[in-house]
Amino acid sequence: MQTASLIFVPVWIVEVQTPQEDMERLLAVVTGIDPLAMTAAYDHNAFVDAAGTEVYRPRDGAVAGCEEEDRHRPGVVALRFEIGSDETLCAVAEAVFQAHGYQEPVIRAVRGLSARSRGLDDRDNPNRWWNRAGDWKAQG
Repeated sequence: MQTASLIFVPVWIVEVQTPQEDMERLLAVVTGIDPLAMTAAYDHNAFVDAAGTEVYRPRDGAVAGCEEEDRHRPGVVALRFEIGSDETLCAVAEAVFQAHGYQEPVIRAVRGLSARSRGLDDRDNPNRWWNRAGDWKAQG
């Protein structure tokens, strides 16, 4: 499926929930297996949601032991990225499992389509960031 500017490709959309302080380390584990490339011009593409509070209750079999009250852990983020193949998805999921701090890490993978630029020369497009306010990174 495609448009004049885009082509849609099949991907695995992966989400990993992790304490915010572990996010960079887990992203490094992932990009050590897959560069998370969108095109030849961009890689290490991921998105991190704002931190929220994870709620859970350890039961029998939990390393922490069985508890009756819910635990509330603030500062947990969702790290999302796309993987192109089943084999890479399995390798990434296993590596995240081994590197994650949880006994049962939340790792979700959903099949989807992702748009990719067809690589047209649109450097004069007035809507592009470089034709409006410049590089957002240089302004920060």
